[in-house]
Amino acid sequence: MAYKKHPGGKPPKYKTAAQMQEKIDAYFTACEGEPLTGPDGVQMFDKHGNELRVGCHPPTITGLALALGFASRQSLLDYQAKREFLDTITRAKARCEQYAEERLFDRDGTSGAQFSLKNNFGWGAAEKEKDSTAQQNEMQSLADLLQHPLPDRNIKDFET
Repeated sequence: MAYKKHPGGKPPKYKTAAQMQEKIDAYFTACEGEPLTGPDGVQMFDKHGNELRVGCHPPTITGLALALGFASRQSLLDYQAKREFLDTITRAKARCEQYAEERLFDRDGTSGAQFSLKNNFGWGAAEKEKDSTAQQNEMQSLADLLQHPLPDRNIKDFET
């Protein structure tokens, strides 16, 4: 009797991207919370007419990972490497990024939003690269000058 060799490793959490998308949609719906209602069952609003909600929380990459059943944020990022889940996870991460970006315009959320955008989404990395490149160019120019100094010049060479 011939036995098939077991491929090893843990079986995948999700068989299809659609299956994962259902869980992602449920996570973002849960982030919105539920309308607050009074004892009479009527929805409550603040003095500006905005509905009051309870159980709201910001969408985060770690929260998304936990809602999808992963043990860590890194596990979600590793799963994103699977071609069939790349677009699904990328879109979900973009929704988290959108929330953080919108918080930049909110007086209370800017610090946390900046931290999240820099550390989770690579914002500011281009500035660091640009600064690093400029500094390397300046150092190279200085090194060139030291290796090949300009000949001594007489001030009369520059007078007109």
